[in-house]
Amino acid sequence: MSLPHSGTFIPPGIANRMTAAGHLVADTDWHLPSLYDFAVDLGISVIEANYSRYVIDLNRSPDNRPFYAGANNTELVPTTTFANEPIYTDDTAPGSTEIAERRTTYWALYHDRIEAELAAIRDRHSVAVLFDSHSIRSQVPRFFDGTLPDFNLGTAEKRSCDSALRDRLDHVLRTAPTYTLAVDGRFKGGYITRHYGRPTERLHAFQLELSQATYMDEDPPFAYRQDLARNVQPALRAMVEAAAAWAEAIRIL
Repeated sequence: MSLPHSGTFIPPGIANRMTAAGHLVADTDWHLPSLYDFAVDLGISVIEANYSRYVIDLNRSPDNRPFYAGANNTELVPTTTFANEPIYTDDTAPGSTEIAERRTTYWALYHDRIEAELAAIRDRHSVAVLFDSHSIRSQVPRFFDGTLPDFNLGTAEKRSCDSALRDRLDHVLRTAPTYTLAVDGRFKGGYITRHYGRPTERLHAFQLELSQATYMDEDPPFAYRQDLARNVQPALRAMVEAAAAWAEAIRIL
């Protein structure tokens, strides 16, 4: 499991150039380690960034190439929040040299870790499945109209994982009571899903963009809501277990 946007740490040399909106780090994928606290018990490897996506976005291409043609896309090193507020004070946004340094210092290390872990898992089991976990406010006009479905499953339009795995995940999430689902809708998977999902090499990847309304308060101080979380966790656990069971079945073929 990859958690590239759950961190909030910002190095002082970057933080002292940020606006109040930047310091709020409102676009964090809040509380996902708590929400998926069952993963370790299931034997799932978890890779988590401790620094904020405002430092560098680990789920973007290193060349800053946009993934959603014709849509509003965020940058490798964001300069505005999801609410289109400036992250940096006047004339202090990072230039190309600083962006390259951040790519080496932060981005490359995270992806080296993913590469190594996937290779080790595939060596042991002959197949590896990567779950890239995300969350977002239920309403973000910059990216989509109206209210986002609760579960947003992304498989790069069936290219990042085997169709049987996609169908199994779809079924598990679709049958979860009271929650809504979109599959390969507005969120089809970012760089991590698309880059590491290579089914012909027995590497499978999928993304879940989870509406934050299902487990937390969406406004500051962004509190974790145990009363909500306990209701959605069974569906999330069932999804992770379904992926693990599918991988186990494929491994022995």
